[in-house]
Amino acid sequence: MNSYLNSYVDRRMKMVVEEWDLARTSDISDFTSRLAAVEKEIPALKASGHAASDKLTELENRAKRLKERV
Repeated sequence: MNSYLNSYVDRRMKMVVEEWDLARTSDISDFTSRLAAVEKEIPALKASGHAASDKLTELENRAKRLKERV
């Protein structure tokens, strides 16, 4: 039974990996470098979020002032 299962898995390993969405060595070999690249982007994304928030606040204040004039 063991040899049958082993040969079955060997024959269908590619399908099993794809069907179960398993990670391969090639998928995770550069994981740390990809993670480092993502971590480098975090400060820029935070700054962008703060800038967008500040701009939105400024636009809301301008809209409020315009409504008060009318």
